[in-house]
Parts: sequence; C-alpha cells; structure tokens
Amino acid sequence: MSDSLVGRRSLSETVFDRIQRSIKSGAYAVDERLPTEHALAAEFQVSRPVIRDALQRLRDQGLIYSRRGAGSFVREQGIREPLGFGQMENLSDLQHCYDFRLTIEPQAAAMAAQRRTPEALERVKTALNLLRDATNRQAHRADADFMFHLSIAQASVNPYFVTAMQALEDHIAVGMRLHGLSLKSTQDGLRHVLVEHAAVYEAIREGDAERAQRLMHEHLTGSRDRLFSSKPA
Repeated sequence: MSDSLVGRRSLSETVFDRIQRSIKSGAYAVDERLPTEHALAAEFQVSRPVIRDALQRLRDQGLIYSRRGAGSFVREQGIREPLGFGQMENLSDLQHCYDFRLTIEPQAAAMAAQRRTPEALERVKTALNLLRDATNRQAHRADADFMFHLSIAQASVNPYFVTAMQALEDHIAVGMRLHGLSLKSTQDGLRHVLVEHAAVYEAIREGDAERAQRLMHEHLTGSRDRLFSSKPA
C-alpha cells in the first residue's frame, strides 16, 4: 500500500471521527444537509478525495444518506447522548486537561505497544510523518499532533481511550495551539518535540510497553511544563 494512500485513509478516519462526533452529539439535526465536499475540505484542510472517503464511511455505518444532486443528510440516530466536556474557560481548565491526559495517555501508549497491528502502526507513522514535514518547514500542525495521539489510543484497541480522546479534542486543540506557539519561539523547540513523538512511536513499534508508557508521560509532562509553572493554576 502506498504512503499516499495510507495517509489519505488516516486523514479520512480523522474527518470521519470528527463528523461522527458532531452527528452523535446533536450538532446536526435529523435530515439536515451536511456542508458540501468543498466546504468540508476547507474546514478540515484536506483534499476532496479525503472528504469523499470519510462520507462513504459515514454512509456505510448508516449515519448519513445521500440524495442525488442534493448532497448528504443526517439519518435518524435514535437517542443522542452528548459527548464531550464543557467549554474550556481558563488556563486552569487547560491544566486540568493535561492532568487528565497524564492519567490515560501513558497507559494507552503501553497498551498500544502490546496490541499494535501493522495498520495501527501505519496510522501513527502517517501522523508522525506529517509532524516531521511541518517541523522541517518550521511549522506546527496541531491537527497532525492530535492525529498522532488519537491514533495511539486507537492502537490500544480500547474504545474507552478513543472516546476519551475524541471528547477532549477541542480542549486538547487549545493546548496544542498554545504549545505550538511556545515551541516556535524557542530555538529547536519543534525539533525537540518531534524527537519525543518519534521516540514514543519507536517504543510502540518495538512492543516495549514500559518504555512507551514512560516516554508518553515524559512528553506530556514536558508539554505541560512548557506552558505552566510548577504551581497549580
């Protein structure tokens, strides 16, 4: 399988997850038309083939239906339960988010090292490559950063880790944007964090659960400490 195809599938899975979350949380009403492929591609900053792949998966799972010439619409999903946390209001909320991530992501990384499949590793590697490309351009891609962490949760083959990460996505995005700004203002900051991500990936690839857990904990702790002092907010 080519790297471009693997990358497209990984991106389409991320788009699928985010639209699915919106549908299940009630962000779209029953029979409401989704934005056009062009609008979705602009919103998620991906190509239209990626959007088409994600929409096809949504159709396959019965979440949406299509009308020829009219677009895609949301199917009745039955009782909806909100997924997610309240709106992030201050830096204290962001610190609490990091504290929570430190309790779940290291363990998810350990399980990923024990349960990884070739397909799961490809998803993690694709996200890592996107981060590497951005780092080489002295840029930070928060979407690829989240994709990296989400794909590790998926590799754990534990849906609770995946659901927790999806529910935290908006909060994590805030931290990643601020973290990205701090990294670009520091010499070799982006490169240093890329090395951290790569080390986590290698530990998972090699099946070293203890090392994967430790490295993920160190990575998240470092990210938090670059934003906050050692004192609670």
